Amino acid sequence: MTTLPQTKCLVLEQQGSVLTIWFNRPEAKNALSAEMVEEMEAVLDAVREDRSLRTLILRGKGGMFCAGGDIKGFKSGLQSGAPDEEEIARGNRSFGNLMVKLNEQPQATIMLVEGAAIGGGLGLACVGDITIVTRDARFRLSETSLGIPPAQIAPFVTERVGLTQARRLMMTGARFKGSEAVDYGIGHILAEDANDMEAKCEGVLEQIRLCAPSANAATKQIVFETTRRTRSDALDFASQGFAKCMLSDEGKEGVSAFVEKRKPSWAAE
Repeated sequence: MTTLPQTKCLVLEQQGSVLTIWFNRPEAKNALSAEMVEEMEAVLDAVREDRSLRTLILRGKGGMFCAGGDIKGFKSGLQSGAPDEEEIARGNRSFGNLMVKLNEQPQATIMLVEGAAIGGGLGLACVGDITIVTRDARFRLSETSLGIPPAQIAPFVTERVGLTQARRLMMTGARFKGSEAVDYGIGHILAEDANDMEAKCEGVLEQIRLCAPSANAATKQIVFETTRRTRSDALDFASQGFAKCMLSDEGKEGVSAFVEKRKPSWAAE
């Protein structure tokens, strides 16, 4: 079992193959501080190669998912004294590193969105493999109303909702709720409230338990390589992943279980 790092801005709860990562700054509506981002990266790095850990769940304490960037921190830190554009750019880019890492994390990732997902919080909702949102959850890309662009989340939001909707949502800062978030493709599943969200999450976890963890990791990698390679190169990469999985203990167990008409070992947990 992986040793998890010590965290201050996150609460980590592991139950079997599921790790729940709670944003734990409810007094700040779980705004993303530099410390929180660093802790998130440390957790993702620690569990990346752990196939006994099959699912990561991200949610926020206090009934709030994430209100985006730490605006008060921007004022006291980034805009105080003599501004250094290069330093600010490096700090902004560090959040992009987290977004890439979370987007391509080998484990299945579930985002449970209640309360609000604003700015960077909405960006996080867009990199979940499965994102469940409550009907009354509030969403907004608010950056341009603050005089700044949604810089590091822009590629991920655009990939999720499409170019035309991304342009509209970013250029207007339009407010919308859970049902519209599902219509846009930000969310996959609409829940009536927090209790229903947890019930629907349990249903998703049951589905994930039927899937082999290494096969899921390989599949996720193949999916992302299709966006970076030519079609022929992507198919070559996929064939290599297929062969590796087919000859693995997991692949042999899966095929044997099918032939013997029983559940594979990972589904019997």
